[in-house]
Amino acid sequence: MATSATSDVQIDNDEVRVTEWRLAPGSATGHHRHGMDYVIVPVTDSDMTIVAPDGSRSTAKLQVGKSYFRKAGVEHDVLNETAAEIVFLEVELKPQA
Repeated sequence: MATSATSDVQIDNDEVRVTEWRLAPGSATGHHRHGMDYVIVPVTDSDMTIVAPDGSRSTAKLQVGKSYFRKAGVEHDVLNETAAEIVFLEVELKPQA
């Protein structure tokens, strides 16, 4: 069984939540569904393993300086199956009234 990734919420206000995620080798975020649109900002170069709800697996290549955007509703588990720590910032965009 994988250990849990660690998270540190750096900013949380009416517009945005910024969380630093650290995945040690062998760790995972746990299955989750994103409730908000979000941007991932890689802090380290790495390959993350993404596990979809149906169990299918894919690899997301993280490259420092190459952010990516996803819409709310994405559902997955994120695993670190590499030998090095994976670090990224998750910037969640809160819906505006």
